[in-house]
Amino acid sequence: MARTLDIIGDRWTILILRDLLTHDSRRFQDLETSLLGISPNTLSARLKNLEEHGIVMRRLYEEHPPRAEYLLTPKGRELGPAMRALQVWGQKNT
Repeated sequence: MARTLDIIGDRWTILILRDLLTHDSRRFQDLETSLLGISPNTLSARLKNLEEHGIVMRRLYEEHPPRAEYLLTPKGRELGPAMRALQVWGQKNT
């Protein structure tokens, strides 16, 4: 459990995962808008960490200037049941 929390255990990472589980893909600006209070540097660092661990994939798409969208890998989608359990617990107990 400690190794898992080292990767996904901070507030912003959990919220990024929530957004990616509820949308097929998200652009950086979409995530930034959704996650009120997150700095661009923090968002970028969290996405990079998730990418390095194979949880999130960055996909470039044609547009000028070039842009990217982020989506969960199959490994990232496996977090869905745990994230839903956290959501249910939070709704029930907070």
